Amino acid sequence: MGCFFSKKRKAEKESQPQGEEEPPKQYSWDQREKVDPKDYMFSGLKDETVGRLPGKVAGQQFLIQDCENCNIYIFDHSATVTIDDCTNCIIFLGPVKGSVFFRNCRDCKCALACQQFRVRDCRKLEVFLCCATQPIIESSTNIKFGCFQWYYPELAFQFKDAGLSIFNNTWSNIHDFTPVSGELNWSLLPEDAVVQDHVPLPTTEELKAVRVSTEANRSIIPISRGQRQKSSDESCLVVLFAGDYTIANARKLIDEMVGKGFFLVQTKEVSMKAEDAQRVFREKAPDFLPLLNKGPVIALEFNGDGAVEGCQIIVNEVFNGTKMFVSESKETASGDVDSFYNFADIQMGI
Repeated sequence: MGCFFSKKRKAEKESQPQGEEEPPKQYSWDQREKVDPKDYMFSGLKDETVGRLPGKVAGQQFLIQDCENCNIYIFDHSATVTIDDCTNCIIFLGPVKGSVFFRNCRDCKCALACQQFRVRDCRKLEVFLCCATQPIIESSTNIKFGCFQWYYPELAFQFKDAGLSIFNNTWSNIHDFTPVSGELNWSLLPEDAVVQDHVPLPTTEELKAVRVSTEANRSIIPISRGQRQKSSDESCLVVLFAGDYTIANARKLIDEMVGKGFFLVQTKEVSMKAEDAQRVFREKAPDFLPLLNKGPVIALEFNGDGAVEGCQIIVNEVFNGTKMFVSESKETASGDVDSFYNFADIQMGI
C-alpha cells in the first residue's frame, strides 16, 4: 500500500517539463536584508565630521575605531557601541540598548545614553552620560562626568526602542575598579558646564537636518544633581503611579519645582510589589496597593529648604485629583528617600 502524498509528489515531478529544474525553496532568513558591517563602523578617519541619521542604525551594533580629530554623531539607537583607540574626538551616541565600551582613548568629549558604560585604559575623557546601571572605569585617569542633556524629535522614541527609561540615570555613581590611594581617577564636571561647549552641534548640512537642542528645559533626560553635595538637609520624595499621563506629570512637577528654586537630586522608574510598598510607604501603603498593578512607579527626590511644603503645595494645586505619594514632613522625608532608593537599588541590582 503506497503513500498518497508520495504518489502526488511523483505525479508533480513527472508533469514538470524535462530539462527544467525545480526552483530552490525560499526561506524567511533568505529574504532578510543583508547587513553590511561597513555601514555600522567608522574606522581610520582623521579630521572629519561624520554620522548616521535617525533610522540608519536601527538597533545594530556599531564600532568606532582609530579615529583622530573627528566629530562623530550617531542620531539613532543601537545594540552596543565599542570605541577603540580614538584621540581628540567629539562623539554623540543615541540610546544604546546594551553597553558602551571605551578602550585606549584619550582627549575625547562625549554625550551618550546606554544601559551599561565602561571605560578601560583611557585618559582625559569628558562624558555627559545617561546610564541605567553603575558606570565603571578601569585603569583610566582624568575621566569627568556630567548629566546627559540633549534633545531631538526622534530621541524619545529611540529610548523606547532601546528599552531605556529616561528616569533611570546613575550618571554620577561611578565605580573605579583600579583606585589609586590618595588620588581620584574621576570627577564631576562643574554643575554650570554648558554641554554645547564640550560637545558642539554638527556643522555638516546632512547632520544639521536633525533638529538638536541642548537647552536644559528641553532635555529628554531630567537634569539631576546626582552625587553632588546637597544644598540643604531637607529633601522630599514624590512617587507617581503608572497611568496615561505619568511621564508628562513627572516632567511637569520637575519643571514646577525647579522653577521654584528647588533641585532635582535623582529619579528612578521601577516596579513595586505589595511588600515593597509596605516597607516604603508604611501606614500609607494601603492607599497605593491597587495602583501598583498598572505598571512601574516613577520616584523623584527634590532638595532645598522648604522642599516638602513646596512640593505639597504644587501637587495640591497643579495635580489635584492625581494620587501621588509625597513626604509628609522634613523629619520623615529623609527616611522616605532612603527607604525608596535602597529598595530601588536592590531591585535594579546596582
